[in-house]
Amino acid sequence: MNNYHHRVSRRIKILRNHLRRNSPPATAILNRNNCLSYSPPELSDSNPITFDVTEMRRLTDGHNLDDRDRLFGLITQSGLFNRRELGGRVFVSPDYNQSMEQQREMTMKRIEYLFDRGVFRGWLTGDGPRDELRKLALHEVIGMYDHSLAIMLGVFLWSEELKQSLLMIQIPENSSSILHVNRLRSIGLVVQQMFDNARIPRENLLNSVADVSSSGEYLSAIKNADQRFAAFLSPLTYGRVTISVGAVYISKIALAITIRYALTRRAFSIAPNGPEVLLLDYPSHQRRLLPLLAKVYAMSFAAIELKMMYANRTPESKKAIHIFSSAYKATFTWNNMRTLQECREACGGQGVKTENRIGHFMSEFDVHSTFEGDNNVLMQQMSKTLLAEYITRTTKNEPFRGLGLEHMNKPWPVIPSQLTSSAIRSSEFQIDLFHLRERDLLRRFAAEVSEYQSHGKSKESAFILSYQLAEDLGRAFSERAILKTFMEAESTLSAGSVKNVLGLLRSLYAMMCVDEDASFLRYGYLSIENASAVRKEVPKLCSELRPLALALVSSFGIPDAFLSPIAYNWVDSNSWDLSQH
Repeated sequence: MNNYHHRVSRRIKILRNHLRRNSPPATAILNRNNCLSYSPPELSDSNPITFDVTEMRRLTDGHNLDDRDRLFGLITQSGLFNRRELGGRVFVSPDYNQSMEQQREMTMKRIEYLFDRGVFRGWLTGDGPRDELRKLALHEVIGMYDHSLAIMLGVFLWSEELKQSLLMIQIPENSSSILHVNRLRSIGLVVQQMFDNARIPRENLLNSVADVSSSGEYLSAIKNADQRFAAFLSPLTYGRVTISVGAVYISKIALAITIRYALTRRAFSIAPNGPEVLLLDYPSHQRRLLPLLAKVYAMSFAAIELKMMYANRTPESKKAIHIFSSAYKATFTWNNMRTLQECREACGGQGVKTENRIGHFMSEFDVHSTFEGDNNVLMQQMSKTLLAEYITRTTKNEPFRGLGLEHMNKPWPVIPSQLTSSAIRSSEFQIDLFHLRERDLLRRFAAEVSEYQSHGKSKESAFILSYQLAEDLGRAFSERAILKTFMEAESTLSAGSVKNVLGLLRSLYAMMCVDEDASFLRYGYLSIENASAVRKEVPKLCSELRPLALALVSSFGIPDAFLSPIAYNWVDSNSWDLSQH
């Protein structure tokens, strides 16, 4: 009975202190143990820096590093971006406790603040790849701070369509319509203010696809309705580019937070009275996070290539940009949501807290799966284009050119009957295997569509009925393209530690793609024994990457302020005193 009264008294004391917001007494009810202790991972010998982190960041960011860092600094320094101190560090993120009207007002103030400091210089009038890449880099940084702010800037204010429209009615970049943007309360009002009582002569209509004659007749040089519709949708390419790249950077933030937490959070001991084990020292935890880390590195290189294609676009490259932006938009956003979910779970309840960002990211970025095109539809649309390319080339007996399909002109790849570890890690084996899958799936897809047509189905119906192969082909094309950009990035480096690390990441990326796609076994690209060998190689690669995990997330170049308290001293940031502050 005494024990019962003791427990009741203890609980009453805790609740009373909580309700009165009193700090716990000096003799704390809860005492710290090894599980609840923090030591910076940088101090541990288990996390050596064995390669040039700055060089790795240059490779994975690709361009405009100084512009990015300047904008990081502008955001971190200003109270407009909800600066707060937790655990001895400054963090920035939107205040989600504000009403919608308050958040809109803060968004407009932030836009004005950035405008006054030259962030948007040239966004309306700049022309050429250099200005395009600068705009994309700054848009990525803004998106890492606040998704809604990036959307407002990317879609409503600074999109290619609005840029052309502003030039058509000759509003100068220093117009009061833009300078006084802070007085308005929504982006809709901004656009209304810009175009209030502005008459656009018929001769100035944007008519790259279609026109209207003086008599009111609709005219277009593109006679095919499907092609004309596709031409009208081509401006969506910019949105797909920014969404694709944005998804990669959000995955980077989530992984940087989660891996840093896993390098300081302990749970359970292996031996009686032994030290508790760091989360990232468990092979199962490595298997959860490190393949995702390899994927985000691979996708970083593909994202850079996509941006370069877009910034240097020509009428001839429009088709390729459309295909790659569709493929990467689907692949990167799906991967982002999977990454966020895994990171949320790997952080336990801490992953749900708004201040730790990951849980909120899940609700913010889920829309990307359908934004600017449903991902499943984009994958099928891409496969339809590949099918048309296949039929054209084989019918005319012409070699394949473009879209990375030149491998179709070569003999079929031959996969070794028995794979060793060194063979599995060979880039030649990896690209051969990916080429084999893509080539065979394209052939099977064409054959299945033709089979349905031979039984009286229309071309459209035959394509719809072949959706499973279409989706498999879309995945094969995208993953092969990503692997190819990774290998090209590696090829620019001389032998050394950075290249060695990238080799491990590339192998882990490739082997995870193989392990996760049943096509390799379903269609016999790998024997059961070889598929088993691939699966066994994954934990070996994870183990080799474990000591490099801290350096790899540090190479992202994301400031502390853009991560979260759980990435650093999560013990202090969750303390009673700090929660009261």
